Amino acid sequence: MKLITNISMMFTELPLTERLAAAAKAGFEGVEIQFPDPADTAKIAAASTASGMLVELINVPRGPNDAVGLACLPDQQTAYRAAVQSCAQQAEALKVRKVNVLAGRPPQDASRSACLEVFKSNLIYTADIMAGIGVKVMIEPVNRGDVPGFFLTGLSEPLEILNDLSHPNLALQFDFYHMAITEPDLPEAIAQAKAHIGHVQFADTPGRHEPGSGTVDFAAALNALRDTGYAGAVSAEYNPATHTTKGLDWMPEFKRMLT
Repeated sequence: MKLITNISMMFTELPLTERLAAAAKAGFEGVEIQFPDPADTAKIAAASTASGMLVELINVPRGPNDAVGLACLPDQQTAYRAAVQSCAQQAEALKVRKVNVLAGRPPQDASRSACLEVFKSNLIYTADIMAGIGVKVMIEPVNRGDVPGFFLTGLSEPLEILNDLSHPNLALQFDFYHMAITEPDLPEAIAQAKAHIGHVQFADTPGRHEPGSGTVDFAAALNALRDTGYAGAVSAEYNPATHTTKGLDWMPEFKRMLT
């Protein structure tokens, strides 16, 4: 497993394109970016090449204003698929390996079954498009304390969706932070998700800060992750308590646990 970082949340003391080199200097082996501006794609690609830092993952655009994704919204299917096309172009230009699909927040009067069918249809569409450029598609459950009304929460429903669709280009984005909140036993949740896990993120809880600031047992979680056979990227996606580089004393021990 390799340790990477989310530069949409970390190293924000610097302009985006300078964060890749800063992350490399700090000892990370790659980055992910939540919603890179298409206008910055060429600059990000150049920074990736110059720093030797692969952009591992980006998200499909989430929609306007305070939207948290479009994928499950029946009245936004055209907009969602346009976002996928845009994301595919950017993913190819940045040579990313994965994209993440945010399900979204349905209106309160929306039929959950209708939203689920649209979500599944959009996932198949996305998985097929991204397979053509060699990019894996993630779906991510999010705790509703942080994102009230989010469609996909907890572990059971995303696993049901992945099992139902059985698409070889779909996988689970497993965030220790969200899963530690929604699941009673984080190592057991990892064991349950097992081969469906396609990407991993982490932060401690409560607070969503550095490892060691909360209650997550990262040694137990990483042991459980290793037991699944996962060998990919593990991304620090947290809000630094102070300055990013001043809060990285967790890294040496964390790296040891990854080996």
